[in-house]
Amino acid sequence: MCHTFLKDLEGRSYESNYSVAGGVMKTCAPAEFACLNGQCVPGRWRCDGEPECPDGSDEAEETCSKWSYLKRHFMSDRVLFFIVAEHFAFCIQSGEFMCANRKCLATVYVCDGDDDCGDGSDELKCSSPLTCGPNHLRCNTSECVPLMWSCDGDPDCSDSSDEGPERCGGDGVPYLLNRRANCTAGEFRCANGECVRLTWKCDGDPDCKDKSDESDCPLLTCRPDEFQCGDGSCIHGTKQCNKVHDCPDHSDESGCVNATKCEGPLKFLCKNGECIDSSRVCDSVKDCKDRSDEPKKECGLNECMINNGGCSHVCMDRPIGFECQCPTGYQLLDKKTCGDIDECENPDACSQICINYKGDFKCECYEGYEMDPVTKTCKAEGKSPYLLFTNRHEIRRIDLVKRDYSQVVSTQKNAVALDLDVANNRVFWCDRFHRKIYSAFIHEAGDPSQQVPLVDSSLQTPVGLALDWLQHNLYWTDSGDKSISVASVDGTKRRILINTDLSEPRAIALDPHHGFMYWSDWGTRAKIEKAGMNGVDRQVLVADNIEWPNGITLDVANRRLYWVDSKLHHIASVDLNGAHRRTHISSAERLGHPYALAVFEDRIYWTDRDRAAVFMANRLTGQDIHALAENLNDPHDVVVFHQLRQPQGVCNLGSVANGGCEYLCLKAPQITEHSPKYTCACPDGQDLGPDMRGCVPGETQPALSVPLHACCAPLCACHLMPWTRSASLTLPPLPRVPAAVLVFGLVCAGVYLVWRNWRRNSTKSMNFDNPVYRKTTGEGEEDEIHIGRTDAMSHHAHHHPYPQGVSMGVVGAGGGTCPQFIALPLGGSMPDPGTHWYTEQPMLSTAK
Repeated sequence: MCHTFLKDLEGRSYESNYSVAGGVMKTCAPAEFACLNGQCVPGRWRCDGEPECPDGSDEAEETCSKWSYLKRHFMSDRVLFFIVAEHFAFCIQSGEFMCANRKCLATVYVCDGDDDCGDGSDELKCSSPLTCGPNHLRCNTSECVPLMWSCDGDPDCSDSSDEGPERCGGDGVPYLLNRRANCTAGEFRCANGECVRLTWKCDGDPDCKDKSDESDCPLLTCRPDEFQCGDGSCIHGTKQCNKVHDCPDHSDESGCVNATKCEGPLKFLCKNGECIDSSRVCDSVKDCKDRSDEPKKECGLNECMINNGGCSHVCMDRPIGFECQCPTGYQLLDKKTCGDIDECENPDACSQICINYKGDFKCECYEGYEMDPVTKTCKAEGKSPYLLFTNRHEIRRIDLVKRDYSQVVSTQKNAVALDLDVANNRVFWCDRFHRKIYSAFIHEAGDPSQQVPLVDSSLQTPVGLALDWLQHNLYWTDSGDKSISVASVDGTKRRILINTDLSEPRAIALDPHHGFMYWSDWGTRAKIEKAGMNGVDRQVLVADNIEWPNGITLDVANRRLYWVDSKLHHIASVDLNGAHRRTHISSAERLGHPYALAVFEDRIYWTDRDRAAVFMANRLTGQDIHALAENLNDPHDVVVFHQLRQPQGVCNLGSVANGGCEYLCLKAPQITEHSPKYTCACPDGQDLGPDMRGCVPGETQPALSVPLHACCAPLCACHLMPWTRSASLTLPPLPRVPAAVLVFGLVCAGVYLVWRNWRRNSTKSMNFDNPVYRKTTGEGEEDEIHIGRTDAMSHHAHHHPYPQGVSMGVVGAGGGTCPQFIALPLGGSMPDPGTHWYTEQPMLSTAK
């Protein structure tokens, strides 16, 4: 690399670079930096703390010390333009403000009262506005907020002066996310109206926004023979460092060192338990009290000389005895034999794909990613990824490569959740205050007239949002009515999928390629659950060691689910079956109140409401924690925008529009290779018709009415479905009949009951996945069984796990047909016990 010194506008020298690669002089662009190996990288990457040049020359001490000199001496108004033109042209070209720390910032954030640059340079030379606009209110802190936001129960000024009692009357208590009129018996009511778990009061960790759950708490002191845990509780002193976690916060096992450990080549364990230095073994001095360090037969004997000591690879002679060792990439299977180490068992071994070889391993990347030659991590191809995150009244954007910082959506009341349609460049978000779900093209989202409300009715407290980018449906959680719902992407069709056994549903994430949705619930029994995107096959994924699971996200490439726990202050993950759990970061200092997170490449990104910031860290090691945006106004959700976050696929809806569904077409879970690709769903209050595609008015199942004479038709009665056997039996009023007839009827009923009991005891059932067989043991032609398929099924091109209008009628003696088998409703609210109705359409008939 050659160095040329030019003159600035004041006649002082500055350095310009060009490189020589392959004997050919190569000049880098004015806004680029020339690496020593000839490569050109963007100038903004120089001295940013991360080496981008393969040789690290962009972060070398010589380079960075010169850059510091330039910054220190060339900050006059005339010279600033010259330096910006060469090194930060991208800020000027995009019409943005350049911070003193070289960060580009949207001009809307300059002089807004917040330190958005991080060094305060965006708030320098700002004059406080004397007055606000005619439609704005000036806060006591000199901020300006829309006048319509004052006295709405939701503080928008940083000092809450827009909701103060002197302006609005009342008690001036601000609106908060968890504030309710009444808390339940198992909850504690904070001074500001929030509700948190009663067990969280006085546990040493503030959970109320005003920290009132930790006020007026008794001072916990432990006896001299007890150990005090980090949360203030006491355990007996003998339980410290006993390799068992007795404290809730595991503080009893932190910092423990086994001082009696006597291992390694530098230590020798005497037979009586003493530990001495190995240099004192076989030195003709008896250091062990039992003299086991000076055995006459073993001192001076090299066991490795005979058959390599029996070691399969390396034999190391010791003063007493010997030790077998293995080369790199191998480990001892027993005391003498070496076997290959499967490095791929270590989840940190590779960024994405790990291939194990004998004595070695290899890392590879998925399609769409490429291996970084320096860091050996997988980097996404294509355009630069960027973050979108909610900041209460707005949605902001951060470019993860250029670090550009801009505003996407403004003048929101309380934006809490968002998701993206990468292919169509759209953003979707929930405003909790207005109880609406909006959508807009990202490049037009700043214009309020382009913000389209998609769902604006029957929402109570929407808190989680996710988009099925393949079949274009929106899913959301509502902690107000405790439900999970779905709607078409235009909001015209909607349905509640799950509304039972939910306490405080929060975040939701989708896997459209496999047809599953995942959600967190931080209620009384905190858990993370999983179900098909049509509501079936519900199951609990995580229920242990979980307290306040807020945000969840999917690592699509590595097939893992990540979540943040705001109570336990950690970030953890499991695979998509709930196994192989890992804790990536655990720190109350680093994770104050994490709310949402996103994962891309080898980075985790999360928002922290306590610290009012957005952070990132290495997802493999949990290290390299950095703040991306600070001094925020209650950040909530965060997502990554990149085409690899939403890989495209085939929708498989067949040749007909909307899969032939009259209303909603929902992705079905891909449990087996025979699983359906989708199922139809109807609006609330309607059911699927006989063809399982159209919708018919829903009917509440009436009480079962059986006339007295029907008791003589046993086949109909004994084949009632399980969910109808518990139905109430309604008998019509008996007419006045002679006693003889009445006695005859009772005898008939008794004979029927005896016959039914015999019939039940002589029946054996076998239940298979495909089809369902039923065998009745007995004699005679009346026990003939026919197992077949209906004509409609035999000619159907697809084998659906949900029977399409299953017809299993049984003809009774009176010629009547028993009620048909009822198809289970799609998206039933009962947890699936594990049995799937993945059957061909059977038909069971019995002739009399």
